[in-house]
Amino acid sequence: MTRTAPLDPKALTPGQARALFRAGLRVPTAGWCAGRTQANLIAVPRDQAYDLLLFAQRNPKPCPLLEVTDPGAVSAPIFPGDLRTDLPGYLVYEDGEPVAEVTDATEYWRDDLVSFLIGCSFTFEAALGDAGVPIRHVEQGVNVPMYRTDRTCRRAGEFGGPLVVSMRPVPAARVADAVRVTARYPSVHGAPVHVGDPAELGITDLGRPDYGDPVEVRADEIPVFWACGVTPQAAVTASRPKFAIGHAPGHMAITDARDTDYLVP
Repeated sequence: MTRTAPLDPKALTPGQARALFRAGLRVPTAGWCAGRTQANLIAVPRDQAYDLLLFAQRNPKPCPLLEVTDPGAVSAPIFPGDLRTDLPGYLVYEDGEPVAEVTDATEYWRDDLVSFLIGCSFTFEAALGDAGVPIRHVEQGVNVPMYRTDRTCRRAGEFGGPLVVSMRPVPAARVADAVRVTARYPSVHGAPVHVGDPAELGITDLGRPDYGDPVEVRADEIPVFWACGVTPQAAVTASRPKFAIGHAPGHMAITDARDTDYLVP
């Protein structure tokens, strides 16, 4: 079982990364496989899939759909690996509660599951770096901080819940650049949903994220918040469907799609 991350994960191909995760490596994937799109995973039984699809359509900012599988499928056109084994971490939910956190979801997988691959903000991080915006969680070697907000998503059938956001500290002089760069990636959350005071999102302590790890925010930096694809898992927790499987936050599906596939002029 592989436990050690490669020295240069950004140089790996998606297939090489997926093989490492299949062998048991668990690690956040920010900065992995340069130029390749990463995705959030949420899988629900077929009889709940329409409600989740409608939830994503009604909440496109946190839930930009990249792919939806047929029931029982364990791969997708942009993800030719195995959705049960080729992510570095999974959360299994029963009645809205996480009951297992695993690196291999095969024993929990059901033949009626429909998988949703949802855009991830890791996809635009290289472009942010090229624009001079620091990616603090990559610099510190930790998971991106993510927070449940007091903003409520539009409900769809069985699913409803809070908006989840990811946060990156941005130097004040680079905030406009961060907005401009990420606005060109609407399929992976696009421009920020909020800049500045976290209290306006109902976040009381940046040092205590609901998912991921805290990062340093320096004196000349402003917290900038993007909609996050963990939002469907927050909806699972809030709505309590009987069963669901999601990725462990920050431990993404690395697809064969290219970041530039989702870049608009």
